[in-house]
Amino acid sequence: MRILLVEDESRMSDALSELLRLEAYDVVVCDDGIAGLALILDEVFDIIILDVMLPGMSGLEITERARKHQIKTPILMLTARTELDDKVRGLDSGADDYLAKPFETRELLARLRALLRRNEAPTEDILKFCDIELNLNTFLLVCTTNSLFVRLSDKEFRILEYFLSNQKQILTREQLAVRIWGYEHESEYNKVEVYLTFTRKKLQYIGASVEIKALRGIGYELRKINV
Repeated sequence: MRILLVEDESRMSDALSELLRLEAYDVVVCDDGIAGLALILDEVFDIIILDVMLPGMSGLEITERARKHQIKTPILMLTARTELDDKVRGLDSGADDYLAKPFETRELLARLRALLRRNEAPTEDILKFCDIELNLNTFLLVCTTNSLFVRLSDKEFRILEYFLSNQKQILTREQLAVRIWGYEHESEYNKVEVYLTFTRKKLQYIGASVEIKALRGIGYELRKINV
């Protein structure tokens, strides 16, 4: 699981990042609000931990902007403030949970596990983008323009589900390999290319107006085909 920690207090940041790594999380650390938002918009994380008071941009503003960009990653906000109005502002901005400092590390870890479990359970049975719909129960990929459909294999389904769950984000080959096969290995990177080709052919077969576009040296993006 990949976690983004945006915290400008160095002692707190060092302690939390060490704790999370000991729990086998892959942690990316940032100490600035503007840089934190850029990471959220450019990369894919399983959960985001945000301090409210940050240089450059507050955690509240980061959350609001992330949600406007359709970033659905769970956000846990950290703050020294304990007033009810501050908690309400944090949740209203789009945060999923709120933890006031100081806190017990056990409570932090428990809240992270709860957010991750909640995020693993689909909130709906169908994921949509432009003219395609992916049924999470039947593995059917449907083009809503012409009603053509096709059943995906397990790997094709997981690839497309990953893209649809992270719309408007670029996914790297490494991220796809880890997400689909569970670990990083050169042979798995080669498999990513093979199954991306299979998935592209399924999109073409149903006449979808979207494609998985390769961005040289960067990764892949699900986007509408320009005609």
